Amino acid sequence: MSQPVVLIIFGATGDLALRMLFPSLYHLDCDDLLAPDISIIGASRSKLERDTFRMKVARALDARVPERADPAIRARFESRLLYRAVDALDGNGFDSLGSEIDTNAQVIFYLSTSPDLYGAICGHLKRTGLAKENSRIVVEKPIGHDLASSRAINDCLAETFSENRIFRVDHYLGKEAVQNLLALRFANRLFEPLWNHHSIEYVEITVAETVGVEGRWSYYNDHGAMRDMVQNHLLQLLCMVAMEPPTSLASDAVRNEKVKVL
Repeated sequence: MSQPVVLIIFGATGDLALRMLFPSLYHLDCDDLLAPDISIIGASRSKLERDTFRMKVARALDARVPERADPAIRARFESRLLYRAVDALDGNGFDSLGSEIDTNAQVIFYLSTSPDLYGAICGHLKRTGLAKENSRIVVEKPIGHDLASSRAINDCLAETFSENRIFRVDHYLGKEAVQNLLALRFANRLFEPLWNHHSIEYVEITVAETVGVEGRWSYYNDHGAMRDMVQNHLLQLLCMVAMEPPTSLASDAVRNEKVKVL
């Protein structure tokens, strides 16, 4: 019997979750890449009924993945969705959140919230015993607004989760064109020997976005476009363009070469 899997998404009614995470999870479900018995729990401050939350996700899927509108898969995906109102600041709702989780489940916490809430959420997960030995946590960039706040967040993460259970992600690296950079540079016989300062005069990185600020005014007011795009997304592209060949395509080996560039 396989171990049940529970994915808890904090900030489940926010822009990132509805525009990126739930459509991505639906794509995985379409390709039979989700665990068969996975439960996906949305957690946010909004007091919503489960059906209302499902309708929000359904509208997001209609907008983002209309080409894969399979009724049977949509019904299966929506049946996986649960919702709990949780306040990351005062801790309300964390105890009831635990009632939804099988004690034997593999739990993944995905923090699709402002980085300012990362520390508070970790504290409540630790206080309520939701962060168990086999649970994992995913945090999105930007991790803090300066060096001091970044260190403070990482300290909070380390108090609750061991380093090998913390995943710091930049969703921009999931773009197909970005992933193809590694193959273009290191697996293409035509380009690999020419990718150097003798053959390339200069590199220009252009990010042509089709989505504006829209409903993310509070995020941009707090963090700004520089922190949203330049210090992470664009520096990641810079590193992938400029780094030396890694010893392997393992995550640590690629990371080490990126750090040398920076």
